Amino acid sequence: MSFQRRQLLQTLSYAFGSSFIFPRNEFAMTAQNPTQPTSPAPSAKAAAKNESGGTEMEKVAGIGGLFFRAHDPAALGRWYLEHLGITLTPTSEGAPVWQQEAGPTVFSPFPETSKYFGDPQKVWMVNFRVRDLDTMAAQLRNAGIEVKVDPQSYPHGRFARLHDPEGNPIELWQPS
Repeated sequence: MSFQRRQLLQTLSYAFGSSFIFPRNEFAMTAQNPTQPTSPAPSAKAAAKNESGGTEMEKVAGIGGLFFRAHDPAALGRWYLEHLGITLTPTSEGAPVWQQEAGPTVFSPFPETSKYFGDPQKVWMVNFRVRDLDTMAAQLRNAGIEVKVDPQSYPHGRFARLHDPEGNPIELWQPS
């Protein structure tokens, strides 16, 4: 298993509060280790105080947007709306903004040499949480989009991979 995947899995283990083992499957992110920590993790506030020498550190509340370059932004925006239900930035005052459901988000920089995203020219990959991976995969396939569903189920969920029309990698995740 590559160093980059181990680094991501370590980040996931912190996010999920448990230890994970690393399967050799191409799509597999993690599998839960049967041993659980014996003491609960410190609260986020306690950890923030600890890390900053006694004063609480102000932290971001979440991701407010994902911005990236595209050859044809309008066409790509329509594709994301049509196939994944993601509305673009509103063009008028008071228009609705895409509201995502609350849930875990992993933030993990990878080394420039990582092969995890596939094409080395692609410098990012987005992971979208979905409620029903099989239904989403069928919907995308019916629209002529190639989707590779990982046949294995993991303690924290299931995964699939696809690419948008410009070749950007997308991972779909159905949490357990």
